[in-house]
Amino acid sequence: MNPVNVGLLGLGTVGGGTFNVLNRNAAEIVRRAGRGIQITHAAAREYDPQRLPGIESITVSSDAFAVVDDPAVDIVVELIGGYEPARELVLKAIANGKHVVTANKALIALHGNEIFAAAQDKGVMVAFEAAVAGGIPIIKAIREGLAANQIEWLTGIINGTGNFILTEMRDKGRDFDDVLKEAQQLGYAEADPTFDIEGIDAAHKLTILASIAFGIPLQFDKVYTEGIGHITREDVAYAEQFGYRIKHLGFTRRAADGIELRVHPTLIPERRLIANVDGVMNAVLVKADAVGPTLYYGAGAGSEPTASAVVADIIDVVRTLTADPENRVPHLAFQPQALSDVPILAMDDVETAYYLRLLATDKPGVLSDVTRILGDAGISIEAILQKEPAAGAAEVPIIMLTHTVRERQMNAAIGQIESLGSIHGAVTRIRLEHLDCD
Repeated sequence: MNPVNVGLLGLGTVGGGTFNVLNRNAAEIVRRAGRGIQITHAAAREYDPQRLPGIESITVSSDAFAVVDDPAVDIVVELIGGYEPARELVLKAIANGKHVVTANKALIALHGNEIFAAAQDKGVMVAFEAAVAGGIPIIKAIREGLAANQIEWLTGIINGTGNFILTEMRDKGRDFDDVLKEAQQLGYAEADPTFDIEGIDAAHKLTILASIAFGIPLQFDKVYTEGIGHITREDVAYAEQFGYRIKHLGFTRRAADGIELRVHPTLIPERRLIANVDGVMNAVLVKADAVGPTLYYGAGAGSEPTASAVVADIIDVVRTLTADPENRVPHLAFQPQALSDVPILAMDDVETAYYLRLLATDKPGVLSDVTRILGDAGISIEAILQKEPAAGAAEVPIIMLTHTVRERQMNAAIGQIESLGSIHGAVTRIRLEHLDCD
C-alpha cells in the first residue's frame, strides 16, 4: 500500500518536533497505522536545518498555499498558529478534499464551527488533539474513552505559564511581576504575555473541552475570563493557611439551567491531586457519572510533547482514510445534528464559594459591619482570619472564606463593603471550588 503524504505548515517548535518524531519513529508508526506516513512538502519562512535531520529530502518553500494546493498531499498539518492565514489555509485544504490536523486552539475555539461544517460537507476529517494540553490525550479521552458517560463537570490547569507563576509565588514567596519576568526569560511566557496571564489561552482550550464534554457548539465569546495579575504573594500565603492553593483554572459544569464556562484564579483544597500539579505542567480533572473522577496529567506544551499529539492525530486520520465518513468519530464527540443549544450561564448566575481579602481600619465594630452586610445578602461565612496590623499601621487585613453563593449576591455585597468608610481600597475576591469527587 502506498504511503500517505503529509504537508506540513510550519517548521517551528511544534512543526520541527512533528517532523523529527514522525521520522524517528517511522517503523513503529507503520506498525500502528498499517501503512507508511511521510512528510513530502513543508512551508516555513525560516528554519534551522541542523535541528531537522533529513529535511533536505523533502520540498520546503515559503508558500503555505503551495502545500495546501499540492495534489500529492493527502493530509495538511497546520502548525503556524493564530487566526489568519490559518483559517484560510485550513478551509482551502478542506475545499481541496484534504484531511487536516491542527494544534491551533485559537483557530478551533473561534472558527471551529465553520471548519467542522465545511469538513462534514467534504467528507474529510479535522483532528485537533494537540490544541488542548499539549501531549495529554484529553480530547480522545473525553470524546472516546468517556463516551458512555454523562460529564458532570471538568476543570483544568491548561496554561503552563500561569501555573509556573503561581507555583513560584507559593514555593518561594515571590511577587507576580518578578516571576513573570523570569518566565519570559525562560521562554515560558511571550514578550507580550497577555494571552497566558489574562486567561485567553486557557479560555480557547476550555471552549473546546466544554464542547466535546457537553455536546454544545463552540462558544468562545461566552467564556468568562479573568487573569492572575491581581494575585499577591499574601493571597497565596493566606490560602495556604486555610489549607488551599490558588490555581488558574478553566472550569465548566452542567448546571440545572445551563452550562458554566469560566476561567479564573481559584482556591482548591491542597489535598486534591490537581492542587499539587506544579510548574509548567498541565492537568485536567473530569467528573463523569459512570466512571467518577479521572485525572489526566502531563506536559502541556513543548516541541515533542505536542508533536506526540499531532502525530497521533495523523495516525488516526490514516487509519480511517478508507472508512465511510458517517462511521468516523464526530469532531465534537456528538453527531453534528445532535449538538445542543443549552444556554451558557452568565457569570452573575454562577454559584461558587469565595475567598475575600479586605483592608480595614483597626477599630471595634468594623468586622461586625462587614459580617452584617454579608449576612443580609444571604452569604454564610465559613472561616475568618484577622491579622495583626503591621508596626505603626492603622489598617489590618481581614481574610474570609464563604460558603457557596450566587455571584450576583456577592457582587452586591462587595459593593456595600467597599462603600464603608472603614474599608480601604477594593476587596480582593477569588473564587473557591472544593472539587468534591464523591
